[in-house]
Amino acid sequence: MRFKPDNRPPGRAADSLHLVFQGGQLVRDLRAADPLLPARHDWPVVQEQFLGYWEGRPCFAVEIDPQLDLDPMHWQRGSLYQLLGADEDLFALAGRAAQLLAWERDHQYCGRCGSPMQADLGERAMRCEPCRHLVYPRISPCIITLITRGDELLLARNASFPGEMYSTLAGFIEAGESAEACLHREVAEEVGVSVCNLRYFGSQSWPFPSQLMLGFFAEYAGGEIVCDQEEIADARWFHHSALPQVPPPSSIAGRLIRDYVEHRRKL
Repeated sequence: MRFKPDNRPPGRAADSLHLVFQGGQLVRDLRAADPLLPARHDWPVVQEQFLGYWEGRPCFAVEIDPQLDLDPMHWQRGSLYQLLGADEDLFALAGRAAQLLAWERDHQYCGRCGSPMQADLGERAMRCEPCRHLVYPRISPCIITLITRGDELLLARNASFPGEMYSTLAGFIEAGESAEACLHREVAEEVGVSVCNLRYFGSQSWPFPSQLMLGFFAEYAGGEIVCDQEEIADARWFHHSALPQVPPPSSIAGRLIRDYVEHRRKL
């Protein structure tokens, strides 16, 4: 494994690596192939989280002063989407870094009593000393599903999607709800059809901002497509040989689609 998670920093090691963020955006050296920086260049640090070990070297997530001017000829700031598809391990590491920094930033004060919170030294948590309340990094589980009908795939264009991209359906799991119950509910709410024969495919961490995507295949069981007007701009059946623009295979939506298309082509 290239990355070994750990929450116990080894101290300032000379060979440590850094994922640097400014204003929530990843800072990259234009002269380097990957975003891991061997030094922080004495930038003023607002937050720091130890991530673990990347290929044996200590790795830190760092948020620097948002007012600091970076040389645009040397440094580039951008979204984690820039890493999607380039290196899955690096994308996962950068996503972990971004989520931990956002979690610490959003939990400076206790939601129970309002006192300042401190990082717990024994585990990855923020602790309130007065009331002993612990807050762990927030993960929001979601389902994402490809609905199929023989050679056809039901794909939808989200109202917030740029361009003409069509994708699989997805939604957040509610409190007290199973992933399977969520899938049935979300499909009915978003496109008005019913499904059956659910089959788990796999998962993907999706740090936009903190989702865990649980991927499923589902077979069409009945009903006519009726789109949720607020979320779905369009939804329709596509034959696997005539697909519209779809997500890249580096995303779980793209992998669901590619896996099913390859399966149908072999029949």
